[in-house]
Amino acid sequence: MNLGLSDLIRAALEFLYRVSGSYGIAIIALTFAIRLVLYPFTWKQTEAMEKMKLLQPKLKQLQEKYKGNQEEYQKRVMELYRENKVNPLGGCLPLLLQLPFIWALFNVLRTYTFAAERFLWLTNLSKPDPFYILPALAGVTTYIQGMMVSTDPSQRMMNLIGPVFMAWITISLPSGIGLYFLATNVFSIVQQYITARQLSARRREMAGLAEGQALLDPDRKGSIPRRLRTKGARVDDDSGREDG
Repeated sequence: MNLGLSDLIRAALEFLYRVSGSYGIAIIALTFAIRLVLYPFTWKQTEAMEKMKLLQPKLKQLQEKYKGNQEEYQKRVMELYRENKVNPLGGCLPLLLQLPFIWALFNVLRTYTFAAERFLWLTNLSKPDPFYILPALAGVTTYIQGMMVSTDPSQRMMNLIGPVFMAWITISLPSGIGLYFLATNVFSIVQQYITARQLSARRREMAGLAEGQALLDPDRKGSIPRRLRTKGARVDDDSGREDG
């Protein structure tokens, strides 16, 4: 399967090169195309991470409250996950589904012999970046992405080690792979931003619906139907309650 997938990706790369006339553009376009195909999986992964980020304050409170009772702490944590419909492993399965595509694309770029043509400041995509610009950009974008998806403040050290490691390995790899790393990070940053905005809008909408339902609930003390509410007036509803 992996061999067939690699062949398919190689054919797609060559097609995009014929269309664009540039291997650099072909790599970026292919990376974005694969990421778009995998978007439903990465959205689920990002959604799970965003939910975990929102639960961090409550998890910290539970950790402080039950620091002497690990069994009770684990029980309360699982209850919190169930109440908020959060699966702590929800980001793992989507990642596993993406791995064959990611490894196939990496393998193609690692073994592909690019024509010695210039792309931006790069003179040959088969050789490392002689100016170390790609490694620097790969490291910076990895750091930004890590900070956006971080769910635990204690991971701050890992958020520093990851970008340094990314920059270090990119130094010795072909520029084509460095360009792939950079394009992947940029796509992931934009995707993370959009997903976070979507989830935030959804939470505000749900909160607004809950608030509206509470205002219209005839059994809620002090609740007055919206159609009877008049600013500055005292209006009685059918239950005899007043809106002052």
